[in-house]
Amino acid sequence: MLLREARVARLATADAAGQPHVVPVCFAVDGRTIYTPLDEKLKRVAPRRLRRVRNIEANPRIALIVDHYEEDWRRLRFALVTGTARIIEDGPDHARAIALLREKYPQYRAMRLEDRPVLVISPNTVVTWAAG
Repeated sequence: MLLREARVARLATADAAGQPHVVPVCFAVDGRTIYTPLDEKLKRVAPRRLRRVRNIEANPRIALIVDHYEEDWRRLRFALVTGTARIIEDGPDHARAIALLREKYPQYRAMRLEDRPVLVISPNTVVTWAAG
């Protein structure tokens, strides 16, 4: 399944006025829930001031796309998720998200994710497409 295999996705949010914003994100899937951290990678502002966070607080509707590209276009595929997102900072879901993210991305084992917010995406729809 592409959603489990992919290493990066693009998260689209929109502010209350509908202005879109798209960023690449690392993510982990647990059943029908998708987690993406506000990690220690360099950012221009504090995690809670990121545009994606402000957008989700104003408008929780999101889209997430994962794609696989190859020069052989017969091997193209993507998964498009639409749904809602919320922010968590602690609790069992937060701990589960961190464990899944560290399992998928060894780089996160050296980061202090326990003190950082995690975005929780609840899909409403998942559309997949593959060439050929």
